[in-house]
Amino acid sequence: MPALARARLVGAFWPIRSEIDPRPIAEGLFARGQRVVLPQVTPAGLVFREWRAGEALVKGGFGLSEPRADLPPLDPDALVVPLAAFDRQGQRIGYGRGYYDGAITRLSALHPVLTVGIAFACQQVDHVPAEPHDRPLDHVVTEDGPVPLAREPA
Repeated sequence: MPALARARLVGAFWPIRSEIDPRPIAEGLFARGQRVVLPQVTPAGLVFREWRAGEALVKGGFGLSEPRADLPPLDPDALVVPLAAFDRQGQRIGYGRGYYDGAITRLSALHPVLTVGIAFACQQVDHVPAEPHDRPLDHVVTEDGPVPLAREPA
């Protein structure tokens, strides 16, 4: 994905439960010289901190593996986003706490943010109800490859 390849700082995540595993993406980005950050859940929302291949993570809330809290916070210009469900309009459902919605809103106020949702193809649904604060994803990728998104007319 050319747009992701141009990103200077990419936010990824470590999988929990039965989420699709994004670690090969993070490791591939790192191997080609891109900087990768991972989220840490805080009371104020997601804080992204740099990760390097082979670096140990710490146990966070919700069973997450997170970077150490003493690393400086960074603001990625691209995010690889976990999905519980998605539709062809690029709308997503997460785990219901709004952490990624908040992070996308916060980062978008600083600079353009590329959002790439990754999921299993079976997580696609016909329609995800969107609320005013929801921002559609720029891209969705499954194990079958990129999902063509059909944006509804504004």
